[in-house]
Amino acid sequence: MADTVQFDLVSPERRLASGPVTQVLIPGAEGDMVAMPDHAPVITSLRPGILRMDGPDGSDEYVVTGGFAEISADGITVLAERSLHRGDVTQAHYDEMLGEAREAYEKAQTVFENEPGPVDDAAKVLADMVAVGDHINLDPALGKD
Repeated sequence: MADTVQFDLVSPERRLASGPVTQVLIPGAEGDMVAMPDHAPVITSLRPGILRMDGPDGSDEYVVTGGFAEISADGITVLAERSLHRGDVTQAHYDEMLGEAREAYEKAQTVFENEPGPVDDAAKVLADMVAVGDHINLDPALGKD
């Protein structure tokens, strides 16, 4: 059996997953990364995406909307702003998450009218949420007014 490392996925409400893993695919803000045993210590922020963990008992996936991941000698800890098991995400959940991203983008366009950085950041989050829907076969057009 391959080496494993302790993994914990925590949201503000509860611990969603905990146990040994061989690797975790993390949707980092600067790009996807794979954390494995003996990975160099790092802290990264998350973007909306699919967090996938592989372990001795198989694979599992969660949709995350943001947060942080810490990789250390003690293990991999993901503190997600919001996270749902991939199998639990309904069109209604997705519409809500996508709506929040759309509202944040529209607000950024108003508040930061002549500052492209924050508007671009909000547009990227919105695009990432659309991509999540595509990945899990949910339709971003259904949540539009």
